[in-house]
Amino acid sequence: MRISYLVCYDICDDKRLRKVFQIMRGYGDHLQYSVFECQLTQIDMAKLRRELGAVVHRDEDQVLFVNLGPAEGRGDRVITALGKPYTRIDAPCIVV
Repeated sequence: MRISYLVCYDICDDKRLRKVFQIMRGYGDHLQYSVFECQLTQIDMAKLRRELGAVVHRDEDQVLFVNLGPAEGRGDRVITALGKPYTRIDAPCIVV
């Protein structure tokens, strides 16, 4: 069963930030700067945590995993915004 997660990260070093971004692109939808929505199995989550763990410095960086519940039966994604409106990112993002 797949679970939806909101994955948010705060990485202090630009080189590590780029690596984390590249890892995350393989696992979910990029919603906002350091925020992804991912639909993961338990195995996917273990792989993601292992990959991120090899890059993240535990004393300086932080990655948050917010469990949104089962991916199936959730209906359409509904995202609302305060301030600038949310727009889906279809073009690839490049972090420099």
